[in-house]
Amino acid sequence: MEDSFIQLNYLPDEILMIIFKKLNNFDVLYSLMGINKRLDNILQDSIFTRYLTLTKPPIGSKQFTDAIIDRICVEILPKIHGKIEWLNIESSFINRILSTNYPNLHTLVLHNLSLERARDLFTDGSYFICVFEYQLSSLVIHTDQSQKATSSFKDINIFLYTQILTMFKNLQYLNFSPFAYPKSHQLTFNLSFPNVFSSTLLHLHVTVDTFDDCLYLLDGRFNQLNTFDVTIYF
Repeated sequence: MEDSFIQLNYLPDEILMIIFKKLNNFDVLYSLMGINKRLDNILQDSIFTRYLTLTKPPIGSKQFTDAIIDRICVEILPKIHGKIEWLNIESSFINRILSTNYPNLHTLVLHNLSLERARDLFTDGSYFICVFEYQLSSLVIHTDQSQKATSSFKDINIFLYTQILTMFKNLQYLNFSPFAYPKSHQLTFNLSFPNVFSSTLLHLHVTVDTFDDCLYLLDGRFNQLNTFDVTIYF
């Protein structure tokens, strides 16, 4: 392994860039960041730092351990945090990952968001909202569809929808996958229509319960909306 690294280190920067660009950004950063100053300088290039995915690998692949997450948070993210513009995060890691400041982050994708974590993240005055309310322009939420179905899904979906569009002042793109409850509702407003408007939202991607819910979203409350991508459950 040592001989292999020496051979790698002898290659010119241009060749190393070609090799690294063919690999997963996370694998490159995790494996090579901190070895020496030369590699650190190469890995500071925006092609490796602008877009970062920190989600659980598929079953059968190497899983994230506490040691891996510790190294990411302590040794890697502090070196590149100012260059990250887009983060894909497993929601179970979010408290640790977002403890670092990301001044140029504009897009956040949350995977497998649980019911309990959703309540914590989007409650008024939460750290998450305080930090990102003016910063995020794009937000994608993939909820944990493996959770046991419960009637509270309807309420949490309305809560999340309302909080997101109220609290994030510069949001332009929202892709919201609501908690699914097939015997009841996806995202539905019924007779309770939250008084939510946005003059910044340009693209909305959402799943709703009925066609009436779809019409509610198109009643003019998003006066700059130019793209509406909707799935109607019934």
